[in-house]
Amino acid sequence: MLHLKVITPKKLVYEEEVHAVVVPTVAGEITILPKHADLLSLLKEGVITIKKEKEIEYLSVGGGYLETDGKSVHILVSRAYGQDDINEDRAKEAIESAQKILVETNDKQERSEALSSIRRSTIDMKMLSKVRRRKSS
Repeated sequence: MLHLKVITPKKLVYEEEVHAVVVPTVAGEITILPKHADLLSLLKEGVITIKKEKEIEYLSVGGGYLETDGKSVHILVSRAYGQDDINEDRAKEAIESAQKILVETNDKQERSEALSSIRRSTIDMKMLSKVRRRKSS
């Protein structure tokens, strides 16, 4: 078992004993299992898959860092939302609104914020899709 902690600047989001965790690093997805070699890795925005004995959970996360010693895993990210924290309709609205901004404005700051919103909402939708696939199988 691994002791997993997921931490954002605002709070401790997740802390439990898990069998494995799959994370999106800048070099690709990696799976951390018990007795993993010591590792410090840069994470990109994406979906973390948490494997417990009889269930799988997902977190939508922003970029950050992962550190493990094979016994514990510490994940420090800019944001983290669980599958129950995401509202699909709001995520779709955010994407539509951001796409509208991209079409209508040339302001670099507004375009940058719109692109970030699209990226975050797309990751949230990807996580919800994984949850639905898991429930239907």
